[in-house]
Amino acid sequence: MLVGRRRPVRRGCEHVFVRWDNLTIGEQAAARLPGYRDPAVVRRFDAPEALDVRFYEIHAKSALNRVPAASKMPFRWTINPYRGCSHGCVYCFARPTHTYLDFDAGRDFEREIVVKVNAPEVVRVELARPSWKGEHVALGTNTDPYQWVESRYRLMPGIWEAMRDARNPCSILTKSPLLLRDIDLMKEIAAVADIHANLSIPTLDPAAWRATEPHTPHPRARLEAVAELNRAGIPTGVLIAPLMPGVNDAPEQVEPLLQAAADAGATGIGGIALHLRGEVKQLYMDWLRSYRPDLVARYERLYARGAYAPVEERRRLARLVRREATAWPSRFRARDEAAESGHPPVTAAPSPAQRSLF
Repeated sequence: MLVGRRRPVRRGCEHVFVRWDNLTIGEQAAARLPGYRDPAVVRRFDAPEALDVRFYEIHAKSALNRVPAASKMPFRWTINPYRGCSHGCVYCFARPTHTYLDFDAGRDFEREIVVKVNAPEVVRVELARPSWKGEHVALGTNTDPYQWVESRYRLMPGIWEAMRDARNPCSILTKSPLLLRDIDLMKEIAAVADIHANLSIPTLDPAAWRATEPHTPHPRARLEAVAELNRAGIPTGVLIAPLMPGVNDAPEQVEPLLQAAADAGATGIGGIALHLRGEVKQLYMDWLRSYRPDLVARYERLYARGAYAPVEERRRLARLVRREATAWPSRFRARDEAAESGHPPVTAAPSPAQRSLF
C-alpha cells in the first residue's frame, strides 16, 4: 500500500487512438437512456458471442464511483466501464441496476449492454485532480470489466495506464482470463503501487457451471489465469461466490476447487453465501423451478425472511470453505465473507448517489 502521494508519471494513454480499430460494425441507431444527456449510439457485432446483443455507447461524466459509507466493503471507490453483463449469471446481484435504465433485470441485463466509451480518459482526469487522495480503487465490483465486449472496446488498457501513471493502488475481480491480455500493464502498476486480483470461480462442476453461468469462460481457464498472474508477481486469489445451497456447496464439489486453487498458487480464498435481493430472487427461483425443482421448497424456507439466508446457514457455508482451506499452506487463507465479497450487496431502492456505482 502506498504511503502518501507521488507525482504522477505522464505517459499518456497509448490506446486512445487505436482501440476503435476493430469495431467493424457501424452505427445502427440512437437511443436515449435515463440519466444520460446525449443519445447513445447503438451497435451490434457479427460474432457468435454477441448474437441478439445491443451495445449502447455513452459518454460518462465521471468514472470513479464512491461506495456508500454504510457499506462493509474494504474499499471506498470503484470503476465500472460497463453496465449490464453478457455472462448471464443467474444469481447476479447487479441485475436490478438495469431497471434504472428502463431495462429489465432478466434478459435485458444480458442483452442490452451500456459501454462507457470515454471511461479511460475520464479516469485519467479524475486521478489527476488535486483533491484526489490516491485511495484504493476496485474494478469489477458490479459488472465484469472483462466480459466479452471488452475484447472489442478495449477500455481496460487505458484504465490500467491511468492507474499506472497516477501510481494508484487498485484491484480487479473478474470471471475472465481475458485480463491476461493486460498482464504487462498490471506488472507496470505493481512496480509503483499496490495491485492485486481475484478470479471468481464458484464451481468446477460442469453441470453447475453451465447452468448458473452460461456464458462465462471455463473455470479451468480461470484457474490458469490465477497461476499465471501469481507467477508474474500479481497477488491473485480465488473467490468462491456465491455458494448456492444444494447447487455447488457439496464437499465433493468444493474440495477439488480448493485443491486446484492451492495448486495455482492462490494467495487467498473467499466463500460467500448466495443472497437474493429484489428482482433477482424471482429470477433465481424461476430458474430453480426448471433446473432443480427439488430445491424450491428448501430455498423458499431459507429465503423466506429476506435477501439473506439464515445466519446459521451462512455460517455453515463459511465453515465449509474455512475447514477445507486450513489443509493448505498459510498463503491460502479463508476470509470473512463480509470483507471479501468483491460484489457488494445493494439496497432495493438506492439513492441517486448509490446509483452512480453502476
